[in-house]
Amino acid sequence: MEGRKFDIILFGASGFTGQYTVDEVARVAEEEHLTWAVAGRSMHKLQKVLSEASSRTGKNLDETAIIIADTSSPASLHEMASQGKVVLNCVGPYRFYGEAVVKACIEAGTHHLDISGEAQFLENTQLLYNAIAKENNVFIIGSVGFDSIPAEMGLKYTWQQFQDGELTNVESYMSGHSGPESFTVNTGTFESAVYGFSHMKELKPLRKSLYPEPMPRFEYRLPKRRVLFYSKEVNKWCLPFPGSDKSVVYRTVRDHLANGRLVKPIEFNPYFCVDSLAQALGLVAFVFVFGLFASFSFGQTLLLKYPHIFSFGFFKKGGPTKKQIDACSFSMTFIGHGYNKVDKDRADKTPDKILTSKILGPEPGYVATPIFMTQAAVTLLKEKDKITQRGGVLTPGAAFWNTSLIDRLQAHNIKFITVSDSSSTDKKNE
Repeated sequence: MEGRKFDIILFGASGFTGQYTVDEVARVAEEEHLTWAVAGRSMHKLQKVLSEASSRTGKNLDETAIIIADTSSPASLHEMASQGKVVLNCVGPYRFYGEAVVKACIEAGTHHLDISGEAQFLENTQLLYNAIAKENNVFIIGSVGFDSIPAEMGLKYTWQQFQDGELTNVESYMSGHSGPESFTVNTGTFESAVYGFSHMKELKPLRKSLYPEPMPRFEYRLPKRRVLFYSKEVNKWCLPFPGSDKSVVYRTVRDHLANGRLVKPIEFNPYFCVDSLAQALGLVAFVFVFGLFASFSFGQTLLLKYPHIFSFGFFKKGGPTKKQIDACSFSMTFIGHGYNKVDKDRADKTPDKILTSKILGPEPGYVATPIFMTQAAVTLLKEKDKITQRGGVLTPGAAFWNTSLIDRLQAHNIKFITVSDSSSTDKKNE
């Protein structure tokens, strides 16, 4: 890749998430002395995005390069990809527009990062393109946004705190915190969810092809939770997290086992939390209505046409206002179970160590996601030699396990902290 004009090409820069990523790339490129360009279908829209980003960041972006590329034109995608070392792909839904960009990047020998939370796209990409990406020494790394960097790096951070011990199970509890004007999400996320749910039946045979052999048995299993339950650990009402975190972490664990970074599997169950029972029941009602309508074609049409109505105002075209974004933040609590020492012959399988860690960050979709994506790109550019594989379709956890990504995130307003350690408490009480 020596001689490439750009370190980073941001594709889909005029989209809703892309425009916020422009701000972050502009700041970080200056910090890290990186060259970059924006790419998309419309010269006018890209020029407008750069002008607005210049006003928000106070940086002169008049000389920022613009590349015209369209997912319907493989030639334009190849021309775009061949000019950069890393393509940041913000064009979704990825089930429709992602594969063409992945193919162009592999053919051009260019690394590819996306912010997809679409499990089927992510796993199908691994199945179809892992081998050829390895041959070309290209990294195709999916879900480097809020889906699923916090889950992946939270798991790594928790694992690190076990030092000479052994982490066996982790539960994550994600909470969003909004200001007085509440919060909304752009409809692109909702559309991806509709298409994902309607094709859910295709996941089982896909996963069977991806992993013909079952995961090794867990030494200790987490308790089974109800669909809706109250957690005393976080003092909130909780439901299973609907995003891609569970499937992405599963693939990471499989990769660690295959490459000797783990000897035994780690079980991971993610949850979404709200403060009140009324909010929780509202979420259950939404999930029920969404699942019902997404199961047949006319229902899907209605969901896609009226996202604001079906989501009770949470999803809307145009997304949140800047005031809403500035007032929003997230926290994700990780409760790790395991053992103080590695013992292959232990008789009692009950964990003797419970550690609670937490990630704190700004608004997840349009502030934290650009941070996650941009720092993932910087890490790939600066620390590629620390990635044990020489290429392939990887999860963030598999790709960045041995890198300083957590430290880079800490330096950019994403905080990782240890809240409590039962083994440390026990030692103090002895």
